[in-house]
Amino acid sequence: MKEQIIYKSSELFLTIGFKSVTMDDIANAMGISKKTIYIHFPNKTKLVEAVTFHLFDTICNGIDDICANAPNPIEELYSIKMFVMHHLKNEKASPQYQLKKYYPAIHNELKRKQFEKMHASVEESLKHGVDTGVFRDTIDVNFISRMYFTGMTGIKDIMFFPPEQFQMEYLMESYLEYHLRAIVTDKGMSILNNFINKNIVTPHE
Repeated sequence: MKEQIIYKSSELFLTIGFKSVTMDDIANAMGISKKTIYIHFPNKTKLVEAVTFHLFDTICNGIDDICANAPNPIEELYSIKMFVMHHLKNEKASPQYQLKKYYPAIHNELKRKQFEKMHASVEESLKHGVDTGVFRDTIDVNFISRMYFTGMTGIKDIMFFPPEQFQMEYLMESYLEYHLRAIVTDKGMSILNNFINKNIVTPHE
């Protein structure tokens, strides 16, 4: 039952928002009593926390699978982008913004975990890219992995990139190209250009 509550709550939080969804809404959607929810989660904050880190773990597992099977680091990054966009396709209520505003402690812990995961993953990907000749061997792997995280976090800031002006897929696509063009070799550029030709996204598509 605990897993079912997390699953249904995830669905509601992503489509309606962390702030807007009540425990009553979740109970009604599941056809159970609110008391049943409270058996597993003493309050809404604990439920938000469980949902947040469940979603994080789900995305991490998916990314790990992609990294283990990708033919090269460039295809790996594009596959991760498509996976993340697919996973977040039901977001309609700016959940990251709401999490930051209404549950700052959970948001800060999530951001710390995201950084640790992405920093390690991107560092490994960059090293692999250097070893296989698709990324330049002069790049500062530690610096670039941190910059990549900073950029990916930055494009989600609605103050800088208002959703009515920028679609998230366009932002991710554009930032990925921006990132890769700065570090690829001629060999890597050929792979990159193939992906760009297949994944053209316009700002207002």
